[in-house]
Amino acid sequence: MTKLKFVVSLMTDDNDYQLEQARSAEATAVKLGIEQQILYAENDAVTQSTQLLKMIQVPPEKRPQAIVCEPVGATAMEAVARAAVTAGIGWAVLNRDVDYIIELRRTAKVPVFCVSSDHLEVGRIQARQCAALLPKGGTALYLQGPSDSSVAKERLLGLEEGRPGNLNLIILKGQWTEESARRAVTSWLKLSTSKKMGIDMVVAQNDAMAIGVRKAFQEAVPEQEKERWLQRPFLGVDAVPETGQSWLRSGLLTATIFTPPNAVRAIDLLHETFRTGRMPTERVLIPPSSMPAVEVLRPRE
Repeated sequence: MTKLKFVVSLMTDDNDYQLEQARSAEATAVKLGIEQQILYAENDAVTQSTQLLKMIQVPPEKRPQAIVCEPVGATAMEAVARAAVTAGIGWAVLNRDVDYIIELRRTAKVPVFCVSSDHLEVGRIQARQCAALLPKGGTALYLQGPSDSSVAKERLLGLEEGRPGNLNLIILKGQWTEESARRAVTSWLKLSTSKKMGIDMVVAQNDAMAIGVRKAFQEAVPEQEKERWLQRPFLGVDAVPETGQSWLRSGLLTATIFTPPNAVRAIDLLHETFRTGRMPTERVLIPPSSMPAVEVLRPRE
């Protein structure tokens, strides 16, 4: 079999989970003997589509055999996906459930599929974590990802499904990065009503944004009130070993949710398809898990 070449297109290099996606993808490519190129889109959909179209439009002998894409924005790169499949390039989407996959699979001669963490379940787990840590209820400052992100929408939907009736949410928007959360919360703290709201917990859709909230509290809350704000439970998602899991051990996070890097699964499936000819299923869901287990979480005094 000719040596395979894959391209992995990720959203940004300013996020610990995206960097873990890249590290795990590189390690898997080395293990399988695949030539691989990692691209970062700087959180810009136009940049991402331009990068990928350049890879697709090169002469056939220089094209990759497959593209693994974690899309920026709401479009999920449908036009790029169609161009790739037409050019005979396999297409795997990460962390999106996209309708066009079904249509492309009807005629595609290359693998076309999705691999995603179960983001609804991520939200449901966070709801259970909240109930365990705040059994009497209260108010949570909730940091959500971008408005056009299906991941952000599904994680909030899952949380709303299981959210205790006595838990109120104040929702702010970030861009999956520590700095975006720091800026959003700093702006919110400038409101005359914010410091009087009695925040009981911080819930973020990823670990990086949870840490961004801590930084905002450290910088913008008056010194005499800082300890009270920083001792609230902080919840995140992703649990990357060098960041989220480390923050959990040090006490910066009270709990997080482990979402394994799914680029590994996509690369394994593509490699298996090119080796055996067996097409992967249309959609692969990877289950998340609470860290620590919800059953051991206890309210703070």
